[in-house]
Amino acid sequence: MSGGMEMSVRSEIARVAAAGSRKFLTTFTNGGTSLPGKLALSIDPNILESLATDYDVIVVTGTNGKTLTTSLIVKALQQKYGAVITNESGSNMKQGVVGAFLAAGNSSKRGIAVLEVDEGSLKNISPELSPKTFVHTNIFADQLDRYGSVENVYQLLVDACLETPTAKVISNGDIPVMSAYTLPNDRVFFGFDEVEPFKGQTEPDTTESTICPMCQKPLSYHFVTYANQGDFYSTCGFKRPQLQSKVTAIHDLGPDSSTFDIDGHTFELPVAGVYNIYNALAAYTVARDYDVSVDQIREAFKSIERVFGRQEKMMLEDKEIIFNLFKNPVGLNQVLQLVKLEDKSMSLAMILNNNDADGVDVDWIYESDFSLLSENDIQQVYASGMETETIAGLLDEAQLIESPAKRHPDIDALIDQLKDAPGERVHVVANYTAMMQFRQKMSDKGYL
Repeated sequence: MSGGMEMSVRSEIARVAAAGSRKFLTTFTNGGTSLPGKLALSIDPNILESLATDYDVIVVTGTNGKTLTTSLIVKALQQKYGAVITNESGSNMKQGVVGAFLAAGNSSKRGIAVLEVDEGSLKNISPELSPKTFVHTNIFADQLDRYGSVENVYQLLVDACLETPTAKVISNGDIPVMSAYTLPNDRVFFGFDEVEPFKGQTEPDTTESTICPMCQKPLSYHFVTYANQGDFYSTCGFKRPQLQSKVTAIHDLGPDSSTFDIDGHTFELPVAGVYNIYNALAAYTVARDYDVSVDQIREAFKSIERVFGRQEKMMLEDKEIIFNLFKNPVGLNQVLQLVKLEDKSMSLAMILNNNDADGVDVDWIYESDFSLLSENDIQQVYASGMETETIAGLLDEAQLIESPAKRHPDIDALIDQLKDAPGERVHVVANYTAMMQFRQKMSDKGYL
């Protein structure tokens, strides 16, 4: 049997086995996002290359914002092209990507696949996908016990681009490292104009690197949005690249939504936060590159749903819970900026784990600024998770309320306490595995 025929037979066996596992999971459980992909890969390790052959693949990667950016791109492209394949569960390792293709089944026409891919998985996935487009959302310090440095993380993105020099690269031009490397790829950058509330803000308030990647001297800024993002320049001549798409105005930053202009066109996003405007800007840039009209993008943005753990709303009996995920100092400070916009009385619950998936070293939590919430009407503060004492100590130090944080290492106990939490809302802020545990406990109790 020839190698090509053998691969075809193995791929077909893998497809059938994966379809059977998916049907079982759907029928007898709440479903599964990675098992069908794992099973298919165990039968045919090369199945991804076969599955992706008939698709224009868009890979979304970076530190923060991958899930929402992917969802926004999918919504926008669906306005023009109909069905679009995506790993909507956020399962961004290889088995999740394989599972997304398998779930779509066979198609007689060429399609589009928009896939969120973990930075560390790029080298194992990109060569088989042969992407048409890479989208780089941002690069921040994240799980440095896993990657070592921001530069090491960006090198993973660069290596994937070098593997596919024909792919277009759409990047966040406001982050210095994103334009520091010369690539053979066609490149497009997006970023912010100097708009309110960033006018006159020239000093980064961040632990992120503000050193020029070319001459290693401090960068200067015409303005900063947050972290080390903005219109940067260096004495050596290195500066922010020319932007193809820009946020040209911000009209409203509310606790539940944002209204802003991109290239002079007004958009409304039913999720809040400047960081999500960056995600929308990335999605807009991709959609325009695929000839989606401004009106179609506007409708797509309006229809976006909150992805799990990102400003997700849920009811705990008669108590409204607003849930936000964080992964690193920049992400947490942006979530705190978002909670700061809350104009109702509230309780605050922080959950911190240090499992492998979170990064075992959580010392970065001390870089976070809980004093941002000092003017909010906070009625009670709770701490939970594997690092209950760490997060409780920081909350107590911030003196958000007069009494110490209530400590509940067990998440089940926390949920029981939140039923009677004072205030009109409860904001729950958690890192990755803590978020997964909280959602699972809420589901087990019938609240999700």
